[in-house]
Amino acid sequence: MKNKSNQNGGLVNQLINQYNMKNNKIITIISAIVLALFALLTLYLSSSVIFDWFGIRAKEGNYVLFIVWANFISSILYLIAVYGFIKRTKWTFWVLIAALVILIVAFIALQFYVNNGGIYEEKTIKAMIFRMLLTLAFSLIALLKFNKLLWGKQSF
Repeated sequence: MKNKSNQNGGLVNQLINQYNMKNNKIITIISAIVLALFALLTLYLSSSVIFDWFGIRAKEGNYVLFIVWANFISSILYLIAVYGFIKRTKWTFWVLIAALVILIVAFIALQFYVNNGGIYEEKTIKAMIFRMLLTLAFSLIALLKFNKLLWGKQSF
């Protein structure tokens, strides 16, 4: 009787583990896809302004060049992080933190630029806040999913 109970408990634990592994894979895949799309869009838009492709520079209005460069560098880091998501590596978190630091430094510089009378678009500030929050969210997902040492287990 005792063995049968242990077997049922083992089966339940096995099913729970399979369910958790499947959810982890789904979250990782969705994160990688969303981050890849965001990275490619950012890369396209920022490089179009920097290199004046397709006349986008003229359409952007009063863009701030150092913000565009920060976005361009971040887009490359996002693509590296996508690879990290696919391979489930713990360094993914640090790549995203590097992108977040670049964005925060650029945002602080933007505040100085604006306060000193620099010309800018209001959408730039909103876009930077959105970009920093999104990068932070992906950083936290990477931290929770891939950092075994921090949590003592595979992931949540």
